[in-house]
Amino acid sequence: MSVFLFRLVRFFARWERWVLGVLLLLFLSSFSILLVRFHEQNTARVPSSGGTYIEGSVGELRLLIPWFTVTNDVNRDIVSLLFSGLLRYNPTTRKIEDDLASLSVSADGRVYTCTLKDGLLWHDSTEENPHPVTADDVLFTFTTVQDSQFPNGLLRQNFRGVSVVPIDGRTVQFRLEKPYSFFPSNLTLGILPRRSFDGIPPKKLLQAVDVGLQPIGAGPYRFKSLVQTELSTEVTLERFPRSFDHASYYLDRIVFRIFPSYAILLSDVGNIDGIRLVPRGDNGEFAVPRRFQMVRYTLPQYVALFFNLDRDVLSDPKLRLGLQLGTNKKDIQNALGEPMIVDTPFLAVSNDDWRYQYDPAAAQGALFASEWYYPEKLRLQKLLEEREANDVGILRIHPVVFLDTGALLTVTGALKGIAPGFRLNGLSLERSQTLSGSWITRLPTDASTGSLQLGNNFVRLTDAKGRVLDSAYVWRTADAEAYRRASEEQRLVQLFLASRIGEAPPEHRITVVELAMERGFLRRRRPDDIVAPRVNRRGKRLSLSILTSDSPPQYRRIAESVAEQWKKLGVDVAVDVPDDRSIFEERLLRRDYDVLLFGQSLLDNLDGYSYWHSSGIQKHTVSRTDIRLDAYNLSQYASFEADTLLESVRGRSAEREQYAALRKLRDVLAKDVPAIFLYSPQYAFAYSKALRGVVLGDLSLHSDRFLSLAQWYVKERRVFLDGVHWFSFIPWLFRL
Repeated sequence: MSVFLFRLVRFFARWERWVLGVLLLLFLSSFSILLVRFHEQNTARVPSSGGTYIEGSVGELRLLIPWFTVTNDVNRDIVSLLFSGLLRYNPTTRKIEDDLASLSVSADGRVYTCTLKDGLLWHDSTEENPHPVTADDVLFTFTTVQDSQFPNGLLRQNFRGVSVVPIDGRTVQFRLEKPYSFFPSNLTLGILPRRSFDGIPPKKLLQAVDVGLQPIGAGPYRFKSLVQTELSTEVTLERFPRSFDHASYYLDRIVFRIFPSYAILLSDVGNIDGIRLVPRGDNGEFAVPRRFQMVRYTLPQYVALFFNLDRDVLSDPKLRLGLQLGTNKKDIQNALGEPMIVDTPFLAVSNDDWRYQYDPAAAQGALFASEWYYPEKLRLQKLLEEREANDVGILRIHPVVFLDTGALLTVTGALKGIAPGFRLNGLSLERSQTLSGSWITRLPTDASTGSLQLGNNFVRLTDAKGRVLDSAYVWRTADAEAYRRASEEQRLVQLFLASRIGEAPPEHRITVVELAMERGFLRRRRPDDIVAPRVNRRGKRLSLSILTSDSPPQYRRIAESVAEQWKKLGVDVAVDVPDDRSIFEERLLRRDYDVLLFGQSLLDNLDGYSYWHSSGIQKHTVSRTDIRLDAYNLSQYASFEADTLLESVRGRSAEREQYAALRKLRDVLAKDVPAIFLYSPQYAFAYSKALRGVVLGDLSLHSDRFLSLAQWYVKERRVFLDGVHWFSFIPWLFRL
């Protein structure tokens, strides 16, 4: 055949052979283009297995053990892939669903039965030596938490009063003393293998470095290596096939690179595919590198100003309401770039009908009702009372006098029927020789009987039996400047009275808000005058301090913003940000603050019981060992009504009943004002455009983003559409 073709080609002239070659090349090119076009039009891109995802984060690596991830989000991310719980949270449905086990609940809501799925294996399993997950591992995981020597008291609290009972090799029951509708959330805790912890007593689990840095779990990825580089700590995980997974994971490896700071992370940003938590810049915007795309999300968290109700100054709900009405959340929102303002800690309840919006005028009224006054108001009120007393009766003395020591104040008056024994300030009255029916006396300043003292004097006119006929207030000074200020003050008081009854010309009228205090005297307010702190009738200033942490850094900015807002209400506010984290934590535990700016997380069940039930109050004690680490009621709030509703929410399984109780709870806290709720923080996760399939859903923890990891991929392949194959090319060509 080849000889025939060679002879055939030789038959053509040379130029004809060139033409034939060109035509053949054109045919092959056109045919190839048609094949490519056919393939593109009749196939779809689908994820393909393979590839590595490298994520950068800022933090510190600690032991990779599920029991100890409460305060370390970086560890929690890694642990969430290495370990699986009996149940898991679904960010799409926002429900707790099966994971390693299936769940059934008794009719009375007190018995939770978990049955492990078939074929569950630990990561150290081999074909020769399989290591199955058993009920004994489940029993070990939860009974260890309940041990009195277990070093995580926060987690131990979740299983108080719970009996863990093995039924058979695959089944475990959790028996509760009373119904608790949110208990399934506790069963998302990662299960640990008993064999790995043989011989380690509970109190020494935090020292189990060998186990914690070479963990063995039953999650979708298993531990491969831990490497320390000059820039970061690298933890590499590789895919671990599990028979019960509904969808296999595409990514072969996940690498976590943990940097000491975001600046160092950015220096190596070209070698990572995702950034765990993107920080905000000075302008409040997320600082996302150019080649990354970003997804924003919120968690069931809120940041609030918690009033310490143990402090006498904050015991009045009218004062707390005034501070709430005078807090402009939108200013804080705009400064931080936080989009979600919250007005209640019960995030499952709508905020649409919140009753206490920002209202500075109403705030002033509430603070006045709490009997905290501007000093100008109290000073003016005192002067008006003195003027009224001086204007009534027969005694007339100028309210302000300028007398040096040794001088005399001559006082005259008219009194019909004056008799011996009538006295003014204890001094006898004399008949005036020049004025008919008048009397005269001279009040000394030498500290003798009847002397006018420096400062306020209350002068009385008495009869022979010592009965008070009239009285007057006199303020004496020997300082010319003080006399000038006092005289101007008296002029302003007179102008205020004339303004109030409409006798003063409109352009000269004044109100109390146009007065300011300076060196104890009233004067006209100037534009640059600051608002003086309020005082009570005993003269005590309204002073508060706001305690907050230096992490995250925006807490300081929020506290300073709130302080400025409250100062405009007449509150003397100090912001306290300890440099040492341990000092802050100690003060928080001891409730050593007036107001605390802090955040709380409700997790997936949105349960606020621990934060607002009176059982979470910290008892005051001298001994450090008596301080409870699990006292989460930061406001020291105690309410029988709130306690009853919180217990009701936990005990009811019907969502409708829970919602109704939460609405009542919202109203109770709105009335009592134990805290001012500000906003729910927004976060950002950034990832390379080469990574696809990222859908986060409604997360309850940062690590919940990996609950959708089965859909993430970096590689693709094309597959024919239904009913199409390569033999469909010819019909497609004729249709074309």
